[in-house]
Amino acid sequence: MTEEVLDVMGLLCPLPVLKARKRLRGMAPGAVLRVLASDPAAVIDMPHFCAESGHELLSMDTAPDGAMVFLIRRS
Repeated sequence: MTEEVLDVMGLLCPLPVLKARKRLRGMAPGAVLRVLASDPAAVIDMPHFCAESGHELLSMDTAPDGAMVFLIRRS
């Protein structure tokens, strides 16, 4: 499985989603993007973005350092 990491720690809405959209656009279908975010709104925004754009949200978790970690498979 191909996986890229996008660190959007410290960025606020809508930047995490916009940067994820841009990165996913350049990835091959089926590739996985790991997004590290600190914006509390990302818990709502990332699942909504995935549902609207057709990407698969594989998981949503919180890292020990408090970062939110989203695994998204490109459609």
